[in-house]
Amino acid sequence: MTTTFKHDFTMMFVIHDALRRELELLARTTARTTDDPRRLVASAAGWEMFKQYLHVHHGAEDDALWPQVREALAERPADLAVVEAMEAEHATIDPLLDGVDAVLADPARAAELGDLVDALVTGLTGHFKHEEEAALPLIDSVATPQLLQGFGQAHTARIGEGTPRYLPWLLDGTSRQNTEAILGILPPPVRGLYNDVWVPAYGKLERWPSA
Repeated sequence: MTTTFKHDFTMMFVIHDALRRELELLARTTARTTDDPRRLVASAAGWEMFKQYLHVHHGAEDDALWPQVREALAERPADLAVVEAMEAEHATIDPLLDGVDAVLADPARAAELGDLVDALVTGLTGHFKHEEEAALPLIDSVATPQLLQGFGQAHTARIGEGTPRYLPWLLDGTSRQNTEAILGILPPPVRGLYNDVWVPAYGKLERWPSA
């Protein structure tokens, strides 16, 4: 069943889809049998980008979304439990990322990589699903335009000068409708840079090793 929202959560869904896409590519890389998956992931720009952009997204939520939603739901304990679950799920992800990095740094632990990546894929995709199905309707019910604008600004500030790489990464593979909606927020000169400079530069980047 499709949920109809009062507010526009296009960006949230596009971010989640981009991170899911990278998780799939990470899992494919670690499943490779023709090379050392540990070496492949350790040298992949895609792994570093995935971690950075996941930290951006979750950090912005932790700082500029969940506290405000928690305050708005203070008299609704059952709904407040959903926010608490979101925060608890966030707390389980960083140890998995750190675990993968620890394995990448230690050849003797190479056999652990597959299980850690499986746990990361399961945990993060489950979190996104839970957030989309349970948390977004709650956010939609209490959010003000100012709250959502503040969340967006916190997200943008965390990207900072990395926008030329982040934006093509974010929109890679998304629908034309989503691309137009997100680019439509930007001033025409920035859209020109995106099309003429940022996308071509991103296209030359090999995020994950080719098959």
